Amino acid sequence: MEKILHVLILDRIISVGILCVGCVMFALDLELNWRSSKVRFFVENANPKSIQKTKSSLVKSREMKLAVISHCAIDTITLNGNNFEQIGGASCYCGITARQFKFDVDLFTKFGPDFPKQYLSEHDINFPNSESVKNTTKFAISINGSDRTLRLENECEQIDYSSSNADGHIASPIYHEISDETLKKIKHDSNFLFVDPQGFLRRKDSSNNIFLEKTNLDLSDVNAIKVNPEESAQLVNGTSDEMMLALQKKGIQYVILTNKTDVSMLVKDKIYSITLPNRQINDTTGIGDIFCASFTCAMIKEKDFLWALCFAGGAAQAALESKNIGLQKIPKKGAIENNASYFYNLVKFRDL
Repeated sequence: MEKILHVLILDRIISVGILCVGCVMFALDLELNWRSSKVRFFVENANPKSIQKTKSSLVKSREMKLAVISHCAIDTITLNGNNFEQIGGASCYCGITARQFKFDVDLFTKFGPDFPKQYLSEHDINFPNSESVKNTTKFAISINGSDRTLRLENECEQIDYSSSNADGHIASPIYHEISDETLKKIKHDSNFLFVDPQGFLRRKDSSNNIFLEKTNLDLSDVNAIKVNPEESAQLVNGTSDEMMLALQKKGIQYVILTNKTDVSMLVKDKIYSITLPNRQINDTTGIGDIFCASFTCAMIKEKDFLWALCFAGGAAQAALESKNIGLQKIPKKGAIENNASYFYNLVKFRDL
């Protein structure tokens, strides 16, 4: 009798187990069918452009690229009575800054046999068709506080721009290396274009000293621009606010005006402002380029213009605080983020 009872109990256990397994399999089948239907519904009803945008965002989260169009340079910097020969140019400052943020960099530039191209290779920067038989563009730069004077000592040939699948472009000539036709090609190719117009505006006198001249520059299809008061006066007329509005009317979404330690940005009908701490200033060469690269990288990655402004200001401040000369002042990402968080809590804004 006891053996029969054990057999009945065992049979019941097995039956219940089979039933449970069947329930689990049934539940899994329902879950899979539901998920499959949900995916089919999403795909069938989704906007193709939305799907493409989602795919694009996933790609960008894995790998981002910045294209920089500007000359490399060899600068002789005079500071506090001392001379320092440094490699530079917006191409180097922007490119190496972007590499700090793990961006791939396509550099469209020109340099001569006198330029140490291995420096670019060491930073894993791509520089196709960049070598020239002409020597590298050279400037003699004299710095006095936040002011500086430039003299052109050599000019390399103009840049050949081909194409780049970069997420953003920076066009930042230092002296006429980007032709009007090349700028058109860049605009056509770019998803986000930041322009620093200084090199479009520069002229040289009989002694090769650099000055700025009024220039009719086509700023259509430009997303962001950075100018100081002297540069903006060569493009448009009026007070600082009026000049920012005039640049915005040309179609530029983000108009940035830098006036020494004061940084303002016009977006729609508001001006956002930060002020860099008033500390002793050393070498200011390349600070604007570091700012441009930091803003562009943050903007195309985070899509947050206010954070991009603070991030760029944080980069400029970190570079100034280093008190280093030339490219050695390019800051690390950690120092930039610390400063950016500080500025983010101090942003002022006003309606325009």
